[in-house]
Amino acid sequence: MTGGTQLDDVHGRDHGDAVPPWQTTARAFAAAVKSGRLDLPRPGSGGTGERWAAFADLAGEDLSLARLGEGHADAVAILAELGGPHPEPGRRWGVWAANPPGPNVTAARQDGRWVLSGTKQYCSGARTCTHALVTAAADDGPRLFAVATEELEPRAGSWPATGMAGSDTLDVDFAAVAAQPVGPPGGYTNRPGFSHGGAGVAACWYGGARAVAQTLLTAAAKRDIGPHALAHLGAVDIGLRTVRAALDQAAGEIDADPGDLRGGGPLRALRVRALTEAVAADVLARTGRALGAGPLGHDQAHSRAVADLTVYLRQHHAERDLAHLGELVAGQGADW
Repeated sequence: MTGGTQLDDVHGRDHGDAVPPWQTTARAFAAAVKSGRLDLPRPGSGGTGERWAAFADLAGEDLSLARLGEGHADAVAILAELGGPHPEPGRRWGVWAANPPGPNVTAARQDGRWVLSGTKQYCSGARTCTHALVTAAADDGPRLFAVATEELEPRAGSWPATGMAGSDTLDVDFAAVAAQPVGPPGGYTNRPGFSHGGAGVAACWYGGARAVAQTLLTAAAKRDIGPHALAHLGAVDIGLRTVRAALDQAAGEIDADPGDLRGGGPLRALRVRALTEAVAADVLARTGRALGAGPLGHDQAHSRAVADLTVYLRQHHAERDLAHLGELVAGQGADW
């Protein structure tokens, strides 16, 4: 079966009577696109905070849905920024730009058109998206391409993870697939919106952490959870409020300088992402220590939120991103 067409069969069953998580998320994603829920203000348009609040709300419902929704909204913004094709109503877009070690996609000119070949890893919504923006290596440098997904071959079983199971983040094979270039070589990473979008992912992490923390807050409101658990709740409150303030500030700065003429975008995105990752990881640890195994073993929604957030946070590259942040601070200084 090929990518982008399998949503029509989402009512089917892969294992007995159980609906696979990716199909449940696919339905919600398709509904969100069709309803206009993902028709969000573009970064820097004056409504960046509204955009990120929508991502956080999606994440509070389902982090896999937030992953697909953020990708779709990001693709729409990228197409506008780089002068790509206008996304038609009802089309579901993804951004497949991961470049981990191992196989990847290359682009070449063939009979007067661009074609993509190879395997792209970490393609969220592999069987759900109708179109995708895909990074590929070309002779003139790294490029971004728009593709329809009908001819693509997602590798079933290449995302066996429990966490983010609904995101359907499969490896996808390209066999000389026709593609439309979007922007110039290097345009994907060299545009201001690259940093703006990177900061926006942190809003999804924040929403996921807020959902995990809600279990602790609800428990504290219903019963005496003891002083140690209350101390954890206090720390969680400080952390989440700090992240919310940082996101609000970052959104305001992006709206004030959408073209990143001041050059603060990369540093801003790294700071917001690092702060949010650290706080979200702390929320996971403190909620678990405060409440023990009970919610993890008996609250399906909570245990899924914990598993999903644990995986999603690893989109932050830990010490590698912190080292990059330190490098920028060393070169540009800080206003502490």
